[in-house]
Amino acid sequence: MTSAAAEPEVQIATRPRRSAQLGMLIFALVITVAGFAQVGLARDGSLPAGMYGYGIGLGILAAGAYFVVARFAPYADPLLLPLAVFLNGLGLAMIYRLDLSTSADWKKALQEGKKLSYIGPSTTGQLTWTALAMVFFAVTLFVLKDIKILQRYMYTIGAVGLFFLALPGFLPSSISGALGAKIWIRIGGFSIQPSEFSKLALVAFFAGYLVNKRQSLSIVGKKLGPANLPRARDLGPILVIFVICLGVLALENDFGTAILFFGLFVSMLYVATERFMWVLIGVLLLACACLIAPEIPHVAQRIDTWLDPQAYFDGGCRIGGKIVNQTHWDVCKQKGGVYLADSSQLMFGLFSMGQGGVLGTGLGQGEPWRTPLSYSDFIFTSFGEELGLTGAMVILIVYGLIVQRGMKAALATKDNFAKLFAGGVSFVFALQVFVIVGGVTRLIPLTGLTTPFLAQGGSSLLANWILIAILIRISDTARRPAPQPIQDEGMTQVVRTQ
Repeated sequence: MTSAAAEPEVQIATRPRRSAQLGMLIFALVITVAGFAQVGLARDGSLPAGMYGYGIGLGILAAGAYFVVARFAPYADPLLLPLAVFLNGLGLAMIYRLDLSTSADWKKALQEGKKLSYIGPSTTGQLTWTALAMVFFAVTLFVLKDIKILQRYMYTIGAVGLFFLALPGFLPSSISGALGAKIWIRIGGFSIQPSEFSKLALVAFFAGYLVNKRQSLSIVGKKLGPANLPRARDLGPILVIFVICLGVLALENDFGTAILFFGLFVSMLYVATERFMWVLIGVLLLACACLIAPEIPHVAQRIDTWLDPQAYFDGGCRIGGKIVNQTHWDVCKQKGGVYLADSSQLMFGLFSMGQGGVLGTGLGQGEPWRTPLSYSDFIFTSFGEELGLTGAMVILIVYGLIVQRGMKAALATKDNFAKLFAGGVSFVFALQVFVIVGGVTRLIPLTGLTTPFLAQGGSSLLANWILIAILIRISDTARRPAPQPIQDEGMTQVVRTQ
């Protein structure tokens, strides 16, 4: 007889929380279908015919994603998938609402032979991109069984990310230009935004590089009062990233992407070294960029309209060092000036959120379509008008939950590369939401980033669903129980694997 005290300790495996995940997924779909129904009831007093098709389509995609996660990442955090489906579904409902309000205007403009510089809202197109994004989500989970594989190819991945980031800046404006920035690649009726995929590649590169260099970057150099400065030779990486971001600003006029990537690197550098001095150095470099940025015409326009949007509601013209307000663009060109993009889009967005108040006008009962690009860059103001401050705060809380669950996965994993990777992906979501929401609410100058999952756009959906798949993979690896020793009657140790 062997005493109980002598028996080896057996670890009890935590069962996957599939029922909780399924319940939250169903709740997210119910909210989405209710949004479609509310739009029809508010506009026509009846349920819209398109509600069934779009609701069933999103339901099938969500069910497929659920079974993929249950099969290939059963121990993953149960909240990540439902949160992403919730945001994606809300975005579809709002795009459907805007599509109904503006489709007649777009068809009329096309019939009159007018050339449109950008497409209008399209619910069918967004659902198609959602389906393709969820396919990429499933493929990522199936192929990427171990996140550490990416560490082996970090320099190649980093080079690809930089190539995608810089490519639009070297292409003609007829292919890459739109609304002042050069961030697209358009070939025929197909368009893609390469910087969305650079996020994934550069997060992987930053994580791999910082894991290898974290010890040297943590070494303290000279002391300046109470501050411990890093060694001069260790400043190279942050200066290189700073110069690259300035290059993006100069070549592509893309203020948002430059802020995103520089903020991402500084954040991951702080997580890797646990030294706050790197954050202070990043803030100082950002202050230097603020002195250089006004020399770039497009960025100067954004800053001018941010500081005084009312003065540029109908446009303005910079002639030398003087700004002439309310000047038409062709008159400005004849005088040899630089036309300032009008601030009507920003002002309409602010008016829209002010109209919504605390509780909103109700989905389908406001006029968010009056704001230009209300279905993409300014979709947050559309929610602010029809769902009010309350609905906008719920959306921000959902984004906060995604960031929190990503950070939790980073803390739970024991692998340093996976830890930094998960933290970097979480920072991507946090910074992107801060930059776009801060821009449309006039907290910071307006940028061209998209609101993850909500805004219309195929590149953004593909990239963000892949990022969610990576968080799910890291979470599954971190939460998966270790092999459990089992002792049979003959005292032979057997290892049970999950």
